[in-house]
Amino acid sequence: MACVALLLASDLFPTLLPVSAHGLVEATPLALIALVYLLYQSVHRPPAREWLKAILLAAAFLFWSANQFWPNPHQATVFNDLAIALFVLDVFLVIIGWPAASPDESFAETYANPQSPPTHHDPAK
Repeated sequence: MACVALLLASDLFPTLLPVSAHGLVEATPLALIALVYLLYQSVHRPPAREWLKAILLAAAFLFWSANQFWPNPHQATVFNDLAIALFVLDVFLVIIGWPAASPDESFAETYANPQSPPTHHDPAK
């Protein structure tokens, strides 16, 4: 979060960072979120298919990070295109429901009967 705050502060105050450092500040939170997400997954020990999907998403963030930092414009464009392809694939997999995932308790996705959606209590009744 500190990297994101520094990035946004540098947008408000352009002289805060040297121009040459901006790419590094852009790339750092993207690379860190990829690594932290994989660490999060390792703690929760998902099934192999969910690991594959987590690696796909982390790779997308790493390619996006490389795009921000890479000095060669052609290679940066290739990294950007790979990131876009992986993000689109990730969303496609979510839409088609692959892999069929168990509810993640850390995201409060659990409820008593997994065959039916949770009901919401209406305090007005």
